[in-house]
Amino acid sequence: MQNHVLDYLDVTVKRVPDKIAFANETDALTFQEVHDQNRAVASFLAKQGLYKEPVVVFMNKHPKAITAFFGVIHSGNFYVPIDEEMPRVRIDLILDNLKPRAIICDEKTIEIAKEFRFDGKLYLYDELIQAQIEDGLLAGIRAKAIDTDLIYVVFTSGSTGIPKGVAACHRSVIDYIEQLSETLGFNENTVFGNQTPLYFDACLKELYPTLKFGATTYLIPKGLFMFPIKLVEFLNEHKINTICWVVSALTMISAFGAFKKAVPEYLHTIAFGSEVFPIKQFRIWKEVLPNASFTNLYGPTEGTGMCCFYKVDREFELDEVIPIGRPFKNTEIILLNEKDERAADGEAGEICIRGTSLTMGYYNNPEKTREVFVQNPLNHAYPELIYRTGDIGRYNERGELIFVSRKDYQIKHMGHRIELGEIEVNVNMLEGVKLSGCIYDKDKGKIVLYYAGDIETGELTRLLKEKLPRYMIPNYVERLDTMPLTPNGKINRVFLSEKYKKERE
Repeated sequence: MQNHVLDYLDVTVKRVPDKIAFANETDALTFQEVHDQNRAVASFLAKQGLYKEPVVVFMNKHPKAITAFFGVIHSGNFYVPIDEEMPRVRIDLILDNLKPRAIICDEKTIEIAKEFRFDGKLYLYDELIQAQIEDGLLAGIRAKAIDTDLIYVVFTSGSTGIPKGVAACHRSVIDYIEQLSETLGFNENTVFGNQTPLYFDACLKELYPTLKFGATTYLIPKGLFMFPIKLVEFLNEHKINTICWVVSALTMISAFGAFKKAVPEYLHTIAFGSEVFPIKQFRIWKEVLPNASFTNLYGPTEGTGMCCFYKVDREFELDEVIPIGRPFKNTEIILLNEKDERAADGEAGEICIRGTSLTMGYYNNPEKTREVFVQNPLNHAYPELIYRTGDIGRYNERGELIFVSRKDYQIKHMGHRIELGEIEVNVNMLEGVKLSGCIYDKDKGKIVLYYAGDIETGELTRLLKEKLPRYMIPNYVERLDTMPLTPNGKINRVFLSEKYKKERE
């Protein structure tokens, strides 16, 4: 039975040692190079006496950073990715939580890391891979490994402003990769185009299936996502056939007319998630790539990435939302109402996850862990954890799970309970709107809408009055040149809230 994620690499390197595993626009590493370099890194770390500890990887987005991840795992430790685009205060908070004894850097980031509030040692990746590989030492570490050993900690935003480190183990990642690969049909001919930063769990969708199948992953330069035509040209140049992107990255291509000048010739598998895909934009993608498969994915970091999927198999009206479908094998979705009872048919409830895909909780934060990793209230006979996502969902008449909203996107306005996501769906349907984000000013009791597009604010408001009841009409509407996005490509609602607050001061 497989109990270690690097078992994938051990098998694949024997079959396709010289095939490119990971590459960017200029550099590439073969499976043999990934295998050898990660073993050298692991040997060095192990000889320093590091074991079952956090090892921070602070490197630019590069194939070497991925190989550093694997080296940390191979040494019996767990990697924690950080990036220079993170605010310095956030990095300091993460290091305070971890108290790591080692940070792996590249030539550029090591100069930045010298300023960190940090008592451990800094190591250069290019020096670590020169270390002698200690086969016996590594074999001993692997022999002691079990599938509940941690392999990474990734930090998400915390409601208190303090980031939370989600800790995942071999078992949950292997389960996730097996289910995702079967669902999306990955194989040795898959060529991934990675969109997300490496310090998000979203990159798991490419990294570990690449090892499993002997596929290839290209790390797409972040700057290309500001130039849709060049982005599509990059996909074609590298014959990328599979992408798993956030919705805003896809709509950036379709909404800005890139398909009129360039079409992704090799794409046959498109997975998307993290946000609702506006049907208007989805139709453009479907028209351009009629033979491609489109799959909506849903899942939180605490559930090791995605846990639900829906393969788009029918047409949708502009005011509909694409379902998130059903859970992967070995996962159960439970909808709980406000009484912690199973929601009735058609009733909205909090999406809760049960199964192997659950992570181990938040690193060095038992209080927050206990808040959301809780005993299954439907099971009183024995210990069984579920994860409360804070997302609201319901089942439609077809038995498909529909994402309704985040709990914190649900507001009470003018005596009515409103889902801000419903307002966004209706705005995104309008001709001339490319993307929209809705927030709520609790102090003033106002619905605030920001959007990017060509339509004037007055005309947008007029059209919304034909679609929405009066109590759902935004009280403040502003057009932006571009919608602010988080590093992961989602709409940056925190930025919008801060922008609105400053404009009102």
